[in-house]
Amino acid sequence: MSSAGATRKYLCEVIGTYGLVFCGTGAIVINEQTGGAIGHIGVAITFGAIVLAMIYAFGEVSGAHLNPVVTLGFLAAGRFPARQVVPYIGAQLIGAFLASGTVKLLFPDNLGLGATIPAGPAMQSFVLEVILTFFLMIVILQVAHGSKEVGVLAGIAIGSTVLLEAMFAGPICGASMNPARSLAPAVVSGNMGVVWIYLLAPALGAVGAAFIWPLLRPVPRS
Repeated sequence: MSSAGATRKYLCEVIGTYGLVFCGTGAIVINEQTGGAIGHIGVAITFGAIVLAMIYAFGEVSGAHLNPVVTLGFLAAGRFPARQVVPYIGAQLIGAFLASGTVKLLFPDNLGLGATIPAGPAMQSFVLEVILTFFLMIVILQVAHGSKEVGVLAGIAIGSTVLLEAMFAGPICGASMNPARSLAPAVVSGNMGVVWIYLLAPALGAVGAAFIWPLLRPVPRS
């Protein structure tokens, strides 16, 4: 792959992850600032819709991973080159931190900046995040082409899965499923106490899905 091609992929991951974190956490912050004008359902729809849009925008170029554990999941499934893992995750983290910095500039008095905080016991949210990420990664592996989330089917399937999981599990664990989405607002806002949940649990869920996926993938027709 040429250096220009690699740069194009990494830039797509930066911009795509920025869009995800900016719109998703921005919806949470604006909901708080406006006394619930968006509502929980609106926040869930925002996360699902921005994932769908970024897959349509960048899936053909970078695969629209937008999430470090999706990249790790593709690696574990043997569908992504190891040499690109660090640059991809670096690009995703850059996008996420730029987004949280923007939200901080726009809403400097907001204390959480959309950080994911458990509503109950830490282990409850940990288990939820493992399960949610497991199912998200299974869907991604089933509909992706190689390591690329691309096409109408992938956008709808993955965006709908994010929306569904955010809809029912968001009030308890935040339904992050994405270390970049959780780490950036936690660091920028200073809410670091439980961020370990959202780093470790999604990684376990995604890698677990990658190892089970070969037993689930469709058998090619003869």
